[in-house]
Amino acid sequence: MKRLRSKMTTEELAESLGVARQTVNRWIRQQGWKTEGLNGVKGGRARLIHVDARVKEHIMSLPAIRTPHEVYHLAEATSSYNTSSSNLYPGIIETLESMTKPEQKRLDALLKREGIHGFLKRLGIAGEEA
Repeated sequence: MKRLRSKMTTEELAESLGVARQTVNRWIRQQGWKTEGLNGVKGGRARLIHVDARVKEHIMSLPAIRTPHEVYHLAEATSSYNTSSSNLYPGIIETLESMTKPEQKRLDALLKREGIHGFLKRLGIAGEEA
């Protein structure tokens, strides 16, 4: 992602994020971002977006921005599963880091409430012997 300026056109922001201009326009409407008209553009539709804390917060909440290596993946990448614990931890940590803060809090609450056995049971892998 390119560095964001304090004011950007919808096209500039869309290009820097790798999304369509229409997507940025939808965010402007949905999120109520502050904009200003761009003089000299026919139709008066062009506008500058004030890239403030709310805009940055929304952008950073997007999964594609949090985990840029997954932007072009259509489905979850397959990985070779190994029963060796040395290969298990990095995958678990990477998954936890890619979760949003609210998702992490909900997972934490689930683990505290049901314990590891309840968590594994929900996943359908409790009590399986290798």
